[in-house]
Amino acid sequence: MASTSKKTTPSPPCCDSTTTPPPIRRDATSASSLVPQDWTVPSADRRPVVDSLPEPSQTASATKTVIPVMLRAQTSHPLDPLSAAEISVAVATVRAAGATPELRDSMRFIEVVLLEPEKHVVALADAYFFPPFQPSLLPRSKGGPIIPTKLPPRRARLVVYNKRSNETSLWIVELSEVHAATRGGHHRGKVISSQVVPDVQPPMDAVEYAECEAVVKDFPPFREAMKKRGIEDMDLLMVDAWCVGYHSDADAPSRRLAKPLIFCRTESDCPMENGYARPVEGIHVLVDMQNMKVIEFEDRKLVPLPPADPLRNYTPGETRGGVDRSDVKPLQIIQPEGPSFRVNGHYVEWQKWNFRIGFTPREGLVIHSVAYVDGSRGRRPLAHRLSFVEMVVPYGDPNEPHYRKNAFDAGEDGLGKNAHSLKKGCDCLGFIKYFDAHFTNFTGGIETIDNCVCLHEEDHGILWKHQDWRTGLAEVRRKVLSSTIYAPSIYIYANLDVSLVNYEKDGKIEAEVKLTGILSLGALQPGETRKYGTTIAPGLYAPVHQHFFVARMDMAVDCRPGEAFNQVVEVNVEIEKPGEKNVHNNAFFAKETLLRSELQAMRACNPQTARHWIVRNTRTVNRTGQLTGYKLVPGSNCLPLAGSEAKFLRRAAFLNHNLWVTPYTRGEMFPGGEFPNQNPRVDEGLATWVKQNRPLEETDIVLWYVFGITHIPRLEDWPVMPVERIGFMLMPHGFFNCSPAVDVPPSTCELDAKDNDVKDNGAAKPLQNGVLAKL
Repeated sequence: MASTSKKTTPSPPCCDSTTTPPPIRRDATSASSLVPQDWTVPSADRRPVVDSLPEPSQTASATKTVIPVMLRAQTSHPLDPLSAAEISVAVATVRAAGATPELRDSMRFIEVVLLEPEKHVVALADAYFFPPFQPSLLPRSKGGPIIPTKLPPRRARLVVYNKRSNETSLWIVELSEVHAATRGGHHRGKVISSQVVPDVQPPMDAVEYAECEAVVKDFPPFREAMKKRGIEDMDLLMVDAWCVGYHSDADAPSRRLAKPLIFCRTESDCPMENGYARPVEGIHVLVDMQNMKVIEFEDRKLVPLPPADPLRNYTPGETRGGVDRSDVKPLQIIQPEGPSFRVNGHYVEWQKWNFRIGFTPREGLVIHSVAYVDGSRGRRPLAHRLSFVEMVVPYGDPNEPHYRKNAFDAGEDGLGKNAHSLKKGCDCLGFIKYFDAHFTNFTGGIETIDNCVCLHEEDHGILWKHQDWRTGLAEVRRKVLSSTIYAPSIYIYANLDVSLVNYEKDGKIEAEVKLTGILSLGALQPGETRKYGTTIAPGLYAPVHQHFFVARMDMAVDCRPGEAFNQVVEVNVEIEKPGEKNVHNNAFFAKETLLRSELQAMRACNPQTARHWIVRNTRTVNRTGQLTGYKLVPGSNCLPLAGSEAKFLRRAAFLNHNLWVTPYTRGEMFPGGEFPNQNPRVDEGLATWVKQNRPLEETDIVLWYVFGITHIPRLEDWPVMPVERIGFMLMPHGFFNCSPAVDVPPSTCELDAKDNDVKDNGAAKPLQNGVLAKL
């Protein structure tokens, strides 16, 4: 593992996240001065010092004013991901709480994540303890707010699977004192609560997958079935465990089950060979993952192994039996003055944007506290939290085993746990700031993915341009955006390069998913074809399938902490009826509809009416008197093509609409419920929550946007699929008084061009066409 000090490439002081900032002296009403000493002010106007954090309702009753002395600098922001040391403390605390040695030994740690605090705790931390250091974030009250001397202890939330009893439990651990062992510190944690969750199965783990492969390969009937297909060397086989989903009572969560898919390489001494080019079909295997044994096996049909495809490999040059191009010249990204972003721990400032980077084993990249600094209007919040909370991949082939391919990649496996390390010059270019990710493995050890998230800048073409035809003068600005990237690897369809947030100079936030990887294939009998897929090579076909992603956006458009002044408006373009108002038959207009309740806000995309949705602040207006807002602009999208009675839709009813809107409720995080693996309950999660039909007219809004792509495989997708992009955009709509990109300075090349185009006397060069002559 690389040390933290090696995460920035190169690493100037502004991006060094390893240095603990000194105590900061802050004025209660100003965020402009940063003095490295204790936080004190004259005693003429003091606020009461408290040791615990009051609820927001308590601050209004304060009658005294005291500003406390911060005893020492805070080291971890309430939203920072858990450190490796904190994860170790949480695991040790839970394990020590086991009543017997057998119970402790049977604990398997599925997930250890930060229990994110209430929003008012985050607001207090941002106001007085961490950047952006803005006391104005907190609402003013008589006598001023009560400020504690320290923040509440951080807490961890653990999902623990008991391998002996097949039970799943949830634990909350308070991390009282956590210091790195190398600093000679001590570790302390306290169990706050624990509860067994009945009738569920938690996500699978990589350790289980490896054990499953070994068990299947050692099963005698399986080895005999392989011999019938001419396979003697078990090292050639690849056994990929897939969750069984839920299709009948046989898949109930009373057992922890997996149904593996089998593949066979042609060469055991070639680790980079594409083994997925030879699926082994006709075999039914069911594995009890709790006891790690094969409980069902049947050699149902002898399907010949596909012949070795000479085009199956994708490695460089001769290693795949081909020749690489020789006419590709190097492209270098040079930033001689470094990047425009600044990083302090997990806090990022890029031009007028600021936000915090988080990470969880399930969601992967999480973006917190997104805001835009808008001149005299100060820091204007946009969103509390942005993340992808689920990914579902249903296949459209009704044949065995493909009809069971309905992976919930976040809920059954974990997008974050399947992320991989990014490489400079490959995944990211230019000046790069890397962030590591820490999580627990199955047995409670610490796993670290070095360089798991990268932050860098990209040139994205022209931002805006105009040329005056009378003078011949032109103004052009280039679009440089800040991109935050991580790349999870999921099953056969092996890579999803997720740029969760691209921040742009014109106020847009773009969420983009880049799909690439290896197709999940099936084998064909000689002369057989299937209409449910595309023949890729002799004996090989790729089934049709869909990819769906769910973005959860906890919005806060122009809302300060404690405010809930957002609403959602749907906009559709309508054609004016012929008549007195439309005598030329050319009129159309945008019609707005306020989404007043959850059931009304279950919506689908409609490109025929240019449908989009605007999150507005009901108390803030722009210079024209209109409410400020941000609009959700859909990209290309689709809905499930499976029938309404499809088994996977029992667990994925949230796919039936592209947009859902709910009021923020703590605990409503995952659209299919927390445990979709082998879930027998119908419509758990989002589809059930909205049945309360809670009001949405002025509240703390959460958007759930479902977007997807229907993949009809092509031969050009083999052996590895070139990137295909899908996503959506959050765009300011009346949020600013004019274009926020108008103040972007010209680039160096534009200034040089202007110097060459202007005469010595400062006059513009004459136009080289006949336009001026016509004038």
